[in-house]
Amino acid sequence: MGCGKNRKRRRGIMMLSLFCVLALCGGAPALPSAWAKVYIDIDSPAFQKIPIAVADFAPLSGNSGQEELSSWFPGALNKSLDLTGYFTLLEKSRDSLNTKSSGSTAGGIDFTSWSKLGAEYLIAGGFAHQGGQLVAEFRLFDVVQGRQILGKQYSGGLEDRREMVLAFTREVLLLLTGAESFFDTRVAFVARQGNSSTLYTVGFKTSLGGQGPVRVMSSPALMLSPRWSPDGRYLSFASYRDGQPDVFVISPAGFGLKKIVGFKGLNLPGAWSPDGRRLLLTLSKDGNEEVYVMEVATGQLHRLTRNSAIDVSPVWSPDGRKIAFVSNSSGSPQIYVMNADGGGTRRLTYSGNYNTSPAWSPRGDRIAYEGRAGSGYQIFSVDEDGGNVRQLTSGAGDHESPSWSPDGRFLAFSARSGGRSRIQLVNVNTLEMRTIYESADRLLSPAWSPRGR
Repeated sequence: MGCGKNRKRRRGIMMLSLFCVLALCGGAPALPSAWAKVYIDIDSPAFQKIPIAVADFAPLSGNSGQEELSSWFPGALNKSLDLTGYFTLLEKSRDSLNTKSSGSTAGGIDFTSWSKLGAEYLIAGGFAHQGGQLVAEFRLFDVVQGRQILGKQYSGGLEDRREMVLAFTREVLLLLTGAESFFDTRVAFVARQGNSSTLYTVGFKTSLGGQGPVRVMSSPALMLSPRWSPDGRYLSFASYRDGQPDVFVISPAGFGLKKIVGFKGLNLPGAWSPDGRRLLLTLSKDGNEEVYVMEVATGQLHRLTRNSAIDVSPVWSPDGRKIAFVSNSSGSPQIYVMNADGGGTRRLTYSGNYNTSPAWSPRGDRIAYEGRAGSGYQIFSVDEDGGNVRQLTSGAGDHESPSWSPDGRFLAFSARSGGRSRIQLVNVNTLEMRTIYESADRLLSPAWSPRGR
């Protein structure tokens, strides 16, 4: 199998395609073609985390200096692997469990020692940093078979090393599970400071000690409910900057701020339609709060709910045929579902006396929401038909505003306790939680971006 030099740019890193799927040139023999089809089922209720270890990285031949990268790379890899929630990370002992002097090739690894540690897979690698250029090699080994199954090399500046780690973690996850990672996505949220607020997005390099949240815009007034357009080009949100809640759009880079809805009274954004042509809204212009749908290009409105209750927080199903929303028509806020034309309304939630903030899974089978439980709020999910209610979070404080990852395996939400706010992720299968950002500011309304944004 030949090894080509196909090169492509990805977020400032030059990836050298030296592996032809499995190995660096001159690496291990090819595996059976069935390997790539035998995935570990991460959605199975019986799923067990994958035992994996990361060896210290070795300076490549001719490299000098920057030895601290030997421990930085495995530390960052452990963090990125842990963030996925699919791996048990094994710590090497103080014995000779690192790669031998020959570096990160199969011939330089004592697989027996790693196997005794309990590792089924091992990541090893090397680096060279000279003249401002960083080259890093990453290799994944099957410890049981004692062979390399994946290899990648990346080059760029020292500032690109976090993206290199995330890129390789994506490759490992895809090879072992067949699943795409969420590392090429971002989470938008609002940080409230008194009466003012800032709209941010945060990516996953932050968890590796990279840059913090990226500011989209700041305002002396409250902002709420950011929502990504399906193509990731726009964020819609509500702002009180003109004295009442109006709906604005802006690019994630902070350009092109525009008010698109500003009727007298309450104007709140719901979700964008799957095709990006329509936007759900909550408006009070005709009296009480009702659900509307607006054609984004023309501003044409169509009213969907007509009753004396308060109807808010509308979201589309992935196929655009149904809409979940919150109504107090039963006396307390509950989740309802209706057809996209406003007909066929039915109540979805009956457990608890306060349920709000629905979020429809990209897979179409579950709706997440926040509900009052005890003295705080927790995140729940329910089948589209109202069955199989699951509580996904627990513990003190408030857990609010769930937002699904593009693959439907995780939820982002805001959590507040002990005077601190966090943007957290929960794996809806294992219920493990990860914090991706924490602040003394009040963090509100997380919204997960589409892939590549």
